[in-house]
Amino acid sequence: MRIVDTHAHLYLEDFEKDLDDVVARARSTGVEKVLLPNIDETTVSDLKQTVDKYPSFFIPMMGLHPTNVREDWEQQLEIIYDELSRPGYIAIGEIGIDLYWDKSSKERQVAAFERQLAWSIEKKLPVAIHSREAIPEVIESIKKTGEKDLFGVFHSFGGSMGELKEILELGNFYIGINGVVTFKKSGLMETLENCVLENIILETDSPYLAPVPYRGKRNEPGYLGEVVKKLSTIYRKTEEEITEITTLNAYRLFNIDYYK
Repeated sequence: MRIVDTHAHLYLEDFEKDLDDVVARARSTGVEKVLLPNIDETTVSDLKQTVDKYPSFFIPMMGLHPTNVREDWEQQLEIIYDELSRPGYIAIGEIGIDLYWDKSSKERQVAAFERQLAWSIEKKLPVAIHSREAIPEVIESIKKTGEKDLFGVFHSFGGSMGELKEILELGNFYIGINGVVTFKKSGLMETLENCVLENIILETDSPYLAPVPYRGKRNEPGYLGEVVKKLSTIYRKTEEEITEITTLNAYRLFNIDYYK
């Protein structure tokens, strides 16, 4: 099987001691590429060092995560934009709006998000969107900035059927599915019955959201097989069919052939 993990933070200190083993385990399960979204200006160096260690396996994104948007967000974005102007970045991410942790920063989160959406149009790059408890706000910003010119993925999707419908109606966005789909109370299995497989890409969000039976442990790309198994059940397709379609989706969205 050929698998692409479209969202993992393997440059974090969680993987500092055993990154080589993590990569080996991922490759042994069929994972051939892992996309690394940035968090903020402080993580750029670690992100780049990790990519340099495995340049044929890791592909970086560049962006400012919504929960790390500070009051000096414009200065933060100057640093991020300067880095994004360098070659090799596959997407703008992780960007978005998060109203789970801190609603008081909503105004600057929205402003930073829309600025980065504009970069997507300028550079013709996809966006990896974080939208925790903020899908309506994210969609509003997409429509405001230019929905016809924007494309990307709603990372770690866990929204309602109605929200899924709105996302798919945008026309140019995929749904990122990770270990949450294996959680019994997530409701995601039922929601995905309204989403064709051609709109789905795989991710882990490592080190977070490990799938059952690893729930509660550090997540890693080698666990993507559990997500594939669950999708195989939902869509009544073989695991090979699941990986073939979702990998093609990932290659198409992120233009991965260009980065080989």
